[in-house]
Amino acid sequence: MSEPAVSRRRKLSVRTKLLFASGAMQEAVVTAGGIVTVLFYNQVLGVSPALAGTAFLIASIVDAVSDPLIGAISDRFRSRWGRRHPFMFASALPLAIAFYFLYQPIDGLSETGYFIWLSTFLVLLRLSQTFYLIPHDALGAELTDDYEERSSVFGYNSVVQMLLAMFTAMILYVVIFPSTPEYDNGLLNEAGYFVLASVGAVIIVFSVLVCSFGTLDQLPYLHDFEIGKKFTFANYFGQLGALLRNVSYLSACLSLLTIYSGLGILGIVATYAYVYVYELSSEAMFWAGAAKVPGVVVALPLLAFLSKLMEKKAILILSSLVMCILVSLPHHLKMLNFFPANDSPFILFALFVPLLLGYMIFPVSSIIIDSQLVDVADQHELRTRDRSEGVIFSVRSFGIKTTQGVGGLLAGFGLEFIGFPENAEVGRLAQETLTGLLFLNGPLFLIIYLIAALFMTMYQLDKNSHTQILEQLESRRAKS
Repeated sequence: MSEPAVSRRRKLSVRTKLLFASGAMQEAVVTAGGIVTVLFYNQVLGVSPALAGTAFLIASIVDAVSDPLIGAISDRFRSRWGRRHPFMFASALPLAIAFYFLYQPIDGLSETGYFIWLSTFLVLLRLSQTFYLIPHDALGAELTDDYEERSSVFGYNSVVQMLLAMFTAMILYVVIFPSTPEYDNGLLNEAGYFVLASVGAVIIVFSVLVCSFGTLDQLPYLHDFEIGKKFTFANYFGQLGALLRNVSYLSACLSLLTIYSGLGILGIVATYAYVYVYELSSEAMFWAGAAKVPGVVVALPLLAFLSKLMEKKAILILSSLVMCILVSLPHHLKMLNFFPANDSPFILFALFVPLLLGYMIFPVSSIIIDSQLVDVADQHELRTRDRSEGVIFSVRSFGIKTTQGVGGLLAGFGLEFIGFPENAEVGRLAQETLTGLLFLNGPLFLIIYLIAALFMTMYQLDKNSHTQILEQLESRRAKS
């Protein structure tokens, strides 16, 4: 059946965009949990950083196989509720259960036992996320063909996800893990992890179901010309091969994975640095989340302004450079002894103002890559006559989980490399260990982000070429 052109370049209501973005609440909960996962298993349960990193490696290997596979299956799935929604509905309960047990292991296990527990439920959590994230993102790619509207759809999703992640992290520090007379930093208090596990599981189910039910009314507007094709491994590997030969897709994928790996490392080692290098209380760490909020508010207007001046490729390169320089700046200054002392009244200002400025532009990067991936889906359809949003957006799902996966792996082995001890005491670590933490937060993060900007230089699509692609697609669809 042919698709009316008006339905493919349509504008979407704010209500639809917000309902599409409502599933970001589960991402926010999982991301907030990721801040403390390694710290919990390392400092509270006694698992070495290298073993914790190995658990993340195992989960990432599973992701590398499952993410594109689930994407391809959802591309070819047929049901009365479309291709994407059945997977989204099916993910809700397993995702919540895996999250709960990840932070509520059985008492009294050995280090090996806790490692197996972490590996098992981390894999289950990430696999359950796959069933939600990939169909969800592919659904967003199908909602409209309009070049600017796509940025808006994923802009709403990114802004909501980041905003919720920041507020969840702030609640994590102040409400779930407050400082007590026994614990100067509440993140080391095991009792708080039951609250995290139980409340987080409930929010996850609520978030997934709201998004899934709330977007069912969009089914009549989605692509329907390929759902009769059955999934086969021959077709699956053919789609992967065609995508891997697409330079723009490789550019966007490599940039995304590199960016999220850097964020993943920072999300873990920054917590260690705040606790052990800067000796902050959990309440003071609240400002790490608060500093990121203004960037979320200005992200969409800033993107709209920049889009009038330059292409998506240039915007991503610029935003990546600004982000990495500013966010790593305090740690570079601390290494050079040009930073306020830990008891200085200016330490929070010096630590979090650069973070605020860096995150003023960071959300733009996430939105741009999402929009680029949708543009690649059109180019892929023109070349192969297949729309493979599920396979294409599997890299985004993998990227989001890379924040905890590859980031957790590299952070875990990084902590092992610098010799970070178990049961570490604030104020009693060797200077070499503190310098190692600063290196992970500063120079290493900066280098990773610069590599991401380098990968983006390979991207080839622009607004004019995408307009030509859409014109050819619409002509072909009209004749079908």
